[in-house]
Amino acid sequence: MNGLRGLAWLLVFQSIGELLSRGLSLPLPGPVLGLMLLLGALYFPVVREPVAECANFMLAHLSLLFIPVGVGVMTHLALLSQYGGRMLFVVVLSTWIGLGVTVLVLYGFRRGANTKEER
Repeated sequence: MNGLRGLAWLLVFQSIGELLSRGLSLPLPGPVLGLMLLLGALYFPVVREPVAECANFMLAHLSLLFIPVGVGVMTHLALLSQYGGRMLFVVVLSTWIGLGVTVLVLYGFRRGANTKEER
């Protein structure tokens, strides 16, 4: 029952994020806003404990979430053979760009923390 409460919390925060995003015409997607709100709400045990139980359940059954993707790939094999090389290139390139940005941000944070320690 606690896991269902966790799923309900996840859906509530996603819905609030969607309402904020669409209602205020924000450039961020609703689920992203919902996750930011959820991050703040995880401070409270009434939210944290059910969401943790729901997350553990979902992680235990994560492989089931890949079935629709596999079916979609099988359905559109012709498109994959036509654009597969380009798609692979874009995925690899965007992954490396994401990793590079992450490294630079962490380097900047670490450098800023070292400067504060020296003062």
